Amino acid sequence: MAHAPQDTLPVTPDEIREAARRLDGVVLRTPCLPAPRLSRLTGANVWVKYENLQPTGAFKERGAFIKLSSLTAEERSAGVTAMSAGNHAQAVAYHAARLGISATIVMPERTPFVKVAATEAHGATVVLAGETLAESAVACKALAEREGRILIHPYDDRKIICGQGTVGYEMLEEVPELDTLVVPIGGGGLIGGIAIAARDVKPDIRMIGVEASLFPSAYAAIHGEEAKCGGATLAEGIAVKTVGQLTLPIIRALVERIILVDEPALERAVNAYITLQKTMAEGAGAAGLAAMLTDPAPFAGRNVGLVLCGGNIDPRLLASIMVRELTRERRIISIEADFPDEPGVLARLTTAVGNAGGNILEVTHNRLGLTHLARETSVRLTIETRDDRHTDAVVAALQNTGLTVRLTDHVDGRF
Repeated sequence: MAHAPQDTLPVTPDEIREAARRLDGVVLRTPCLPAPRLSRLTGANVWVKYENLQPTGAFKERGAFIKLSSLTAEERSAGVTAMSAGNHAQAVAYHAARLGISATIVMPERTPFVKVAATEAHGATVVLAGETLAESAVACKALAEREGRILIHPYDDRKIICGQGTVGYEMLEEVPELDTLVVPIGGGGLIGGIAIAARDVKPDIRMIGVEASLFPSAYAAIHGEEAKCGGATLAEGIAVKTVGQLTLPIIRALVERIILVDEPALERAVNAYITLQKTMAEGAGAAGLAAMLTDPAPFAGRNVGLVLCGGNIDPRLLASIMVRELTRERRIISIEADFPDEPGVLARLTTAVGNAGGNILEVTHNRLGLTHLARETSVRLTIETRDDRHTDAVVAALQNTGLTVRLTDHVDGRF
């Protein structure tokens, strides 16, 4: 297990405790609650820290307030700027408005309108610049220099790290028996602050970091590898190509290991939060649970604290994930059949499904396709079932019709 003297790190426990005092009554002290269903799912004793309940839906408010409230009167009058496509933008805008500070947020040109609108709703001016976050960061730095604004970095700032670290003290004050904390890693501000706070309270607590496998920046840095980052990850909130200069030494010293999670694991974790915990988790927010699903052995029987760090997920994306998980679980299947275009044949299929207790969600009847003979037709049925065993019963009923049917669009190809 990694150890390092706390006084060699860029932030001290006393500074994080002071940040906690300043946040008292300003930022919501979110609950850290037992999650029996997630415990059964993972084989560990799981508690969840619900940072998705913050007014802006994520933990970023903590660091934003600590940084903004530390500015001098002259700096406040100059205004601030930040670069973000999501949670950091809203947090800076929200607390800048509360403190009477002018804020201009630079966001990538392709940022979804809902995120732009949410940031503007807090009173900030939004400037769309750059195709990527990296290009937006360059534009943000130029804007800060041009207008004399104070740049609020999303993670590579001591005040930001202190604010985020208060999560660690809250978790261990509420649930002292925690022996393992699992924290998503983007730039490293959250895990860096939590690690310092948690090790201050319990020196032997296990700190586990999580990154999306498409953006393994901290993992690569720790292992001396070149970070190959890129791709459309569900965990866009932690899709950072370069870990922070301040945060990397903390991760190197205090984090035991970093688990990389793939996209199916992230989808499964987001789905588990909404279906089992009845709470919204964005991809980054669900990364800790995804790590436990990916590699359950290190967590078996342990008292594990998960940081659900954000819940700002697009509702349409969430709906898609839920349907995809039903498909993975074989609770939604699609079958195709070709047969003579004669009266009553389609009814044989639908009756078989109904008699077996399946629910037909969609029927696509194709008489005009060139993939079958002129006197044939094809049909595609999308069917909902109760569970894997029920799916087998529905499939058997379809096969007993005497028609040739085949399964389509399923991840393992089973019928």
